[in-house]
Amino acid sequence: MSFLAVNVCRMPRRHVAIAVLVALTWGVNFVVLHVGLESFPPLLFTALRFSLVALLIPFVPRPGVGVKAVIAVGLFMSAGHHGLVTLGLHEGMPAGLASLVLQLQAAFTIGFAVLLIGERPRRTQLLGAAIAFAGIAIIAAGRGAHIPLGAILLTIGAACSWGLGNVAARKAASPSPLGLLVWSSLVPPIPLFSLSAIFERGEVVSMDASGVAALAYVVILSTLGGFGAWVWLLRQHPASTVAPFTLLVPVFGIASAWLFLGETPTASELLGAGVVIVGLSFTVGLAGTLVRRVNARRVVAAIAPEDLDPGIGLAGRAGGGDELAYAAGERGR
Repeated sequence: MSFLAVNVCRMPRRHVAIAVLVALTWGVNFVVLHVGLESFPPLLFTALRFSLVALLIPFVPRPGVGVKAVIAVGLFMSAGHHGLVTLGLHEGMPAGLASLVLQLQAAFTIGFAVLLIGERPRRTQLLGAAIAFAGIAIIAAGRGAHIPLGAILLTIGAACSWGLGNVAARKAASPSPLGLLVWSSLVPPIPLFSLSAIFERGEVVSMDASGVAALAYVVILSTLGGFGAWVWLLRQHPASTVAPFTLLVPVFGIASAWLFLGETPTASELLGAGVVIVGLSFTVGLAGTLVRRVNARRVVAAIAPEDLDPGIGLAGRAGGGDELAYAAGERGR
């Protein structure tokens, strides 16, 4: 993944290590969810997760946004996103593939941002979204009988809900993202406990050590630790520098599922996964950035030293193009 190499050069090693650790934590999280669902029904597990997160309300600042924004984030980013993905896992979605399919949230976020808040996507983002969905179609077409279609649809629904939550959070523009996460955690337990009481009444709850450990992992490491570190990184660097590290989540997710759960992806699943990752790289603008930089370096390499006027400079002679200015800086290193 050469686009990650570009971002590694932009960030201090310690920050890169934190970003990779967050991606690892979120990737392994799907295996942990699989373990937790052996002890808890999916809706109850998710309700308990956010009930525990909400206990931290006295220790975090208020989100500084309206009640409607808090409810929207709580319903879509938390209840819908996590509730549907746990249901998908419960219905037979492999943990590794779930970590991949859920990354479609990037494409859904772009679509909902266009429809709801009037943002204009770039052509490369639209192309990336189409490629990513084509990858999911490849996975679905080659799934055979071992992955129920309903489980795939539930996971796609989770990605869709996450996309809505992203737009709600972006529109709210909370001065305290961590505060918004914690305070919005008051919302999910209400519908999730209610739905669990209706649909999961007969399911067995086993409060064994593995189930409690899984619950602790998703609350402390995945939700609070991962999100807190991610917000901190976004405050230190541009989003375009940090966001690409999320593409490591399905890599770690598929690898950990293979290592701990024995999930061996089929050839069609691997092909579909590759197509999805390519599509997502376009969606977050990585592919276009790399193409521009490669082209800029070729232009710089083609310019003879005697053509450079010290009084004008390369960027000035080229009309002040950002790509040429960047390439000139790269050549001078």
